[in-house]
Amino acid sequence: MVEKQQQGKLIVFSAPSGTGKSTIANIVLERLPHLKFSVSATTRQKREGEQEGINYYFFCKEDFERTIQSGGFIEYEFFFGNYYGTLLDKTYQAIHAGSNMLLDLDVKGALNLKKLFPDNSLLLFIQPPSMEVLQERLKSRESEDEHSLSIRLQRAQLEMEYASQFDEVVVNDTLQEAVDAVMAIITKFLSTT
Repeated sequence: MVEKQQQGKLIVFSAPSGTGKSTIANIVLERLPHLKFSVSATTRQKREGEQEGINYYFFCKEDFERTIQSGGFIEYEFFFGNYYGTLLDKTYQAIHAGSNMLLDLDVKGALNLKKLFPDNSLLLFIQPPSMEVLQERLKSRESEDEHSLSIRLQRAQLEMEYASQFDEVVVNDTLQEAVDAVMAIITKFLSTT
């Protein structure tokens, strides 16, 4: 009898900017080395030292737009003059190869992924303790002017309206507690067949 290969699982992080999502994701990837980080596609120019398929999948604008037209992205965005997106075929390949992947997607991309892979995905929403705390975190970065800060906070408010549609919501009040909660959720999800 041939044993059926176990399919890979997808763990998706979504959060407003400034919530600590990237920090939590990096800690999770260190603690769970078998978990692979999803590599995005982009039309921006390759920087020195970057490698195809490791840092990004590098596309020309025409190829990226053809891939959009053919439904080849789970989600994509256009900002600062370049496209960025998550490739559907690479995600299918990872699942069928039995690989577990961590993805960093916006809320709409996460919900779209859940529709495509309902049995293989876990959506985690990382939430700030409050909008006031988020505003202070963004201000402390000193990378935002008042206008861009206002836009980020408006977007955060919209993103948080989707939190109830996620499988789990973790509030990042204290980083260690948030990491512990996320690790427990992911470990449980990966251990179920």
